[in-house]
This record gives sequence, C-alpha cells and structure tokens, in this order.
Amino acid sequence: MAERSVRWGILATGGIAAAFAADLADLADAEIVAVASRRRESAEAFAERFGVERAYGDWESLAADADVDVVYVATPHAAHRAAAGLCLEAGRNVLCEKPFTLNLREAEELVALAREHGRFLMEAMWMYCNPLVRRLKALVADGAIGEVRTVHADFGLAGPFPAAHRLRDPALGGGALLDLGVYPVSFAQLLLGEPDGIAASAVLSPEGVDLQTGAVLSWESGALASLHCSIVGGTAVTASVTGTRGRIDIPSGFFHPDRFVLHRDGRDPEEFTADPADGPRTSLRHEAAEVMRALRTGEKESPLVPLEGTLAVMRTLDAVRERIGVRYPGEDAAGDGVTARVG
Repeated sequence: MAERSVRWGILATGGIAAAFAADLADLADAEIVAVASRRRESAEAFAERFGVERAYGDWESLAADADVDVVYVATPHAAHRAAAGLCLEAGRNVLCEKPFTLNLREAEELVALAREHGRFLMEAMWMYCNPLVRRLKALVADGAIGEVRTVHADFGLAGPFPAAHRLRDPALGGGALLDLGVYPVSFAQLLLGEPDGIAASAVLSPEGVDLQTGAVLSWESGALASLHCSIVGGTAVTASVTGTRGRIDIPSGFFHPDRFVLHRDGRDPEEFTADPADGPRTSLRHEAAEVMRALRTGEKESPLVPLEGTLAVMRTLDAVRERIGVRYPGEDAAGDGVTARVG
C-alpha cells in the first residue's frame, strides 16, 4: 500500500468505537472515511462527532465500500463472527475487537475466510502492541529472570451488574471470562505459549454466565499460571512473572501499564516506565499503527498479534468454559466450539 493515509471504516458506534476513533486522530496517516451501525441515527451522530464523511445504517454498505482499506469491528463479541465475516467476504481487511469471537469454531472460520480472500485480519489485543508490554516480553525472552516458573494475573470489576446488563446476558456472550479473563489468559500465553493443562472453577449467575472464574494453566516446562477474573469484585488488576533468577511486577492495569519493576537476584530493583511520547496508557493507537504498518508492507497478519496465537487463546477460553459449565445460545450440548487440545 502506498504511503497515503490508511482509510478506516468503523463498524459499531459504542464506547470502544469512540475511543478508537479518538485515538486514530493521533496518527497523521490515518483517516476514518465511513461508519456503520444498525441504527442510522447512531451512525450519523458518530459521523458528526468525529467528522466522518459517510454514515451507513447497515453493516453491508460499509463492507461493500471500496474506499475503505480496513474495518475496525467494535460490536459486542457475540456479533464478531457475523460482522468480521461479512467484511472479509466483501474483500475488506479487518481489525476485530477482543475477545475475537465467542468460541474457537467461530475464530477458525474467520481465519479461514481471511486466508481464502487474501485479507489482513488481527484481533484488537492492544496489550500485545503496548510498547512497555513488548519491552517486558523481550526481557523475559532474553532470560532477564531466568526460566519462567509462575505467572499471576487478575482482572475484576466491582459491579454489581443487573441481570439485564450485557455482562450477564448469555445471548451477548456475558460473564467475566470472555470480557475480562481474556486479558490474564492472553498475558500468560504471550510469555509461555499455549498451555498443556487447564483446571478451572467458577461461580455462575442465575442466567448461567460466570460471575468470577479462577484458572490454573500448566506447561510441560513446569511453569504454572494462576489467573482470576470477576464481575462481582474490583481486583487490583495486577500481574507478576517469576523466573528462576528474578521477578517482574506490574502494578494496577497490567494490560496497559505505565511502569513495571524488574527484580533480579543480587541486584537492585529496576523500574521501567512508559515513554511519554507513546501517549496515554489507555491509547489504542499502537494497535492501529501496527495494522497500518502491516497493510503497507502487504502482510496478512501481524507478528505482534499472530492469528495462531489468537486461536490458541480461544482454545484456552473454550477449555475453561467447558470446565466451568458455561455455554452460550447456539452452542450444542456437546460443546460446539467449546473444545481444547489440553488436558
């Protein structure tokens, strides 16, 4: 792709779509040219707010818009398969919000569509594109703390959320695991890859979604990850990685950190802080910049957020749901899409 502005389409108009659109303004080579919602009024209001030229009252029109280089899918995750699939089939490149889909089956279908149509596809796992998280990963990979032995990570919201809230609605993929637990799972797998074993337990709501879930992932290397997510209690949202020669601690907001501390045996602690030039810790611009970099070089997926890694996380989420007994409408009793290779 030539060095002109990358032309974005935004599919959906909720809070995350607005945050993404605002952060795109920080990238001089990005332009939002179209937005779509199932309600034209919402699309028009969004377009007016962000100075977008075209507003569509249906997804199909955005998918068919040949002026759009890439579509950011910002719907609730229960609609990711339909929305992203529509765009891929129409020849659009796609950045799809996390969690990628409801289950592994849907994720595999999207990956197959992207490869069939020769389109770029990436999960919007912004944590993987965060410069400080990338620095942490590099330190671990370089052996700064020796061989990783344990990972701890948690993400909990205090609530309470009423039964009608999307986080408790099975039809919308509700529950703590997919909305929040995807971060601790993705963090552990960023450092250790796909686990070889999974144990999990949860407290379920009357609607059948998980209010809080704890999981222990294990690897043949001897590493363990202890992970927790909740929509009934606000946790510290911290993470730590312990190795045979040291430890890294990440304070509150581990998936978008502004600092972390490296403890190495026999040395004083070292603090690593975010570069102010990288923008606010909540910025989504890094994932957008990675998409645009890949598009310009002709890559069909990002090395920072590879599709096989996304599928591996979905396998783990499916395995956890299988163990805690959470199924969503449309998933059969045998676990349509809710399977995993791990024990």
